[in-house]
Amino acid sequence: MHDVVIAGSGPVGLFLAGELALSGCSVLVLERDPELTSPLKALPLGLRGLNAGSAETFYRRGLLEAMAQASGVNPQEVGADPEAVVAPDPRGLSHFAGMMLAAAGIDTTALPPRLPSPAMEGFMTSLEAAGSVLCERATALGVEIIRNALVTAVAQDTESVLVTAGGQEYQGRWLVGCDGGRSAVRQLAGFAFVGTEPLFTGYLAKVTFADPEQLPLGFNQTPNGMYLRTPLEGHLGMMDFDGGTFDRSQPLTPEHLQTVLRRITGTDVTLNEVHLASSFTDRAMQTTTYREGRVLLAGDAAHIHSPLGGQGLNLGIGDAVNLGWKLAATVRGWAPEGLLDTYTTERHPVGAAVLDWSRAQVATMKPGPNTPALRQLVHDLMRTTDGSTHVYQKTSGLFNRYDLGSEKPFIGCSAPDFRFEGGTRLGELLRHGRGVVLDFSTERALQVAAKGWESRIHYAAGPARNDLGLGAVLIRPDGVVAWASEPAPDRDAFEQAAAQWFGTPQN
Repeated sequence: MHDVVIAGSGPVGLFLAGELALSGCSVLVLERDPELTSPLKALPLGLRGLNAGSAETFYRRGLLEAMAQASGVNPQEVGADPEAVVAPDPRGLSHFAGMMLAAAGIDTTALPPRLPSPAMEGFMTSLEAAGSVLCERATALGVEIIRNALVTAVAQDTESVLVTAGGQEYQGRWLVGCDGGRSAVRQLAGFAFVGTEPLFTGYLAKVTFADPEQLPLGFNQTPNGMYLRTPLEGHLGMMDFDGGTFDRSQPLTPEHLQTVLRRITGTDVTLNEVHLASSFTDRAMQTTTYREGRVLLAGDAAHIHSPLGGQGLNLGIGDAVNLGWKLAATVRGWAPEGLLDTYTTERHPVGAAVLDWSRAQVATMKPGPNTPALRQLVHDLMRTTDGSTHVYQKTSGLFNRYDLGSEKPFIGCSAPDFRFEGGTRLGELLRHGRGVVLDFSTERALQVAAKGWESRIHYAAGPARNDLGLGAVLIRPDGVVAWASEPAPDRDAFEQAAAQWFGTPQN
């Protein structure tokens, strides 16, 4: 029996598998596809955006450089100057319904404090690049991956879950469905899936144009929908507001793509060849809980939405890093009561917010007589300082705040990348998947207290280059601040917080 069985070997499933294995769990991954790669995962159709929050997560596990290189990105372009004292202004930005954000408009003083880090910006990647890096990591950590294993049955009792996949039975103490928007695990385990129906059918294709000069690069809103051309050769995206009726209802032929393209663009542009194509919709659905007994969901299995704004992969990586250490703690037997349930209470609101962000973008794109006025209003608001700052906070992935029962600064937020005077950074200390307590006090006030959790929390002490006025900080394995003291550390308060998140001390 494995500790955890994961259905799905996409980036979310593989990242989660690595997190669990890092904490000493035995992990089996079941994948329906026979091969790791496919044309749909490679460029251009596999193009995805990693926001700054996801880049930060990869950095904290020592994967940032490999991810950047696999994506064709110089790692130095992602981070701050190694000797920087203050965090640089944002550079890589997102869009709202095709309306790009201007970096110059962001008020950085209104954002939560950040410190210079090797991970300050997001970057473009592909599902193939992310999958290769995460598969290598999972395999190196001892994760077993079985391919050509479609899940067809799930049965659970109070002790384990029995999974039938590819005609074989596999048993685990826990099962996590990371098997995408049409998740078999979600359906077989009986999760309620609720939300809104689609307004459009979207298309992604790799094509050869006879006359590409007719279609400008970038997002282009028209009276009949929207289309996108990127600098990647032959890369085409379209959104046709047909109520989502075409998606997967009939074969996706070159003739159909040609008809839709001409209708949306209002041109006589010609497709000489269609090399690859797929369709999707803006259906926005979410499970009411992320856990049913011993079955959990993460990524698209738990929530689906349109790819507008590129938040799907980032949302799934956030699920995986939040769930991994909590499920591992439960498997290993030291999780405090209710820890695993905080996965749903923390991540469900984040998923719901992303779905609403997607719906709002669709509302500003739907063809109609009022759409131009609405888009102009949103565009104008995005050009204000408050508007630019708000959109950046919503899309960067850096400023989610979990409700941990405290309104004190930093609590529930992603920790700044504190750096000791000796050069060691917080991100480096998080690579082993344990919690971290940073003690900036001259008397090392928490050294003795921290020994009670030394196998679960790494203790690090010394003066910081910039401690932001704090005396000590307790950081969860997912990089979230669980407790902070200013300026003199309170030992009793630390022990209470450590017990809340890391269980009963060992001695």
